[in-house]
Amino acid sequence: MVEKAYITPINGSRAGQNIVVLFNPTEYSIETSNQFQRTAIPGTSTPVTQFVSGNTETLTMDLFFDSYERKQDVRIDTSLITTLLDIDPALHAPPVCEFHWASLHFKATIEQVTQKFTLFLESGFPVRATLSVTFKEYRTLTEQIQDVRKESSDRTKRITVKQGDRLWHIANQEYEKSGLWRPIATANKISNPRIVAAGTELVVPVLK
Repeated sequence: MVEKAYITPINGSRAGQNIVVLFNPTEYSIETSNQFQRTAIPGTSTPVTQFVSGNTETLTMDLFFDSYERKQDVRIDTSLITTLLDIDPALHAPPVCEFHWASLHFKATIEQVTQKFTLFLESGFPVRATLSVTFKEYRTLTEQIQDVRKESSDRTKRITVKQGDRLWHIANQEYEKSGLWRPIATANKISNPRIVAAGTELVVPVLK
């Protein structure tokens, strides 16, 4: 059985409504980028490059609609998607949506829809259309902060002890809990956690 792609608004007046596409896309693309600041330094040939931030991912695809056999205006079908650009009265903004297809689950706002009509009835009503849809990734500030915390505590790293550092200080910084100093002591074979010389390089292990 072919799994159909669908779009679901997750907030607003249409929250939970699954909008099933008529035909699955034949392809889609996901664009990811970073933002860097480049500062020219007098006397150097290459600007100094500094990372500023990541950018939101962009998902783009073409969706095909055909209502010729039904002799019905195809805009009735396409409006289910194009109206997701409208301001929802409950939100005072367009809704946040999720695009689902097999293993792809993409939470986003719909940034742009271009409609191209290619077949018409004698009455002039369009019965075939292609929608070029652009989705912009949506993540709340809380979700982004949680991701940063996971990255900082879930990967083994090395740090250099500074003057006055104690293992419980380091555990609080790396794991957000000072009582988790023992895994650091064990990984570095430290028998006395009160005595760690400044300049010592420590391994901060992954918590299991």
